Amino acid sequence: MTTIIVIILAYLIGSIPSGLWIGQLFYKTDIRQQGSGNLGATNTFRILGKKAGAVVTVMDILKGTLATLLTTFALLSNSNIHPLIAGVIAVVGHMFPIFAKFKGGKAVATSAGVLLGYHWPIFILLLVAFLICLKICKMVSLSSMITAVLAFVYSIVYAIIDQEYYLLIITALLAFFVIYRHRTNITRIKNGTEPKITWI
Repeated sequence: MTTIIVIILAYLIGSIPSGLWIGQLFYKTDIRQQGSGNLGATNTFRILGKKAGAVVTVMDILKGTLATLLTTFALLSNSNIHPLIAGVIAVVGHMFPIFAKFKGGKAVATSAGVLLGYHWPIFILLLVAFLICLKICKMVSLSSMITAVLAFVYSIVYAIIDQEYYLLIITALLAFFVIYRHRTNITRIKNGTEPKITWI
């Protein structure tokens, strides 16, 4: 029973449409109707500005972190579910949120939050890598995909050293989610039409 509760809670936490709610509550704007129409942090930055974008980024990260830490809570500690599985369920909730007609974000920030909750050094490493990539290419989408691949590479090395195969499997899955959700961005990158940022 506890395992089922963790699964449901993880999905509901992931389903919180941060960008949608922030836009509607504080800006009277539905970001699904503007820009890329995506509920993630990038479109929030584009439509609502840096402050709202930063808040949504943090909220999306914390969704993954909270879901990953659910099994550490006293009432849920006897769950048989691995923390990373709970995190992945939150990512699925983020991509297909019940609170936003199952049309969500691209899994980047929430996936990062899962890694933060389970193994914080990889989160720090990937954050630095993401910012470096973003500084060089000016494309959030490309930086996100490169960072996702780097997470998988890191997990391979970590699995060899510490036999942490759960992390290897989950980072592979998360990297797949991120790249698959960016398939339209990949087409625009190939065509040279992908939007670039100017604030870094």
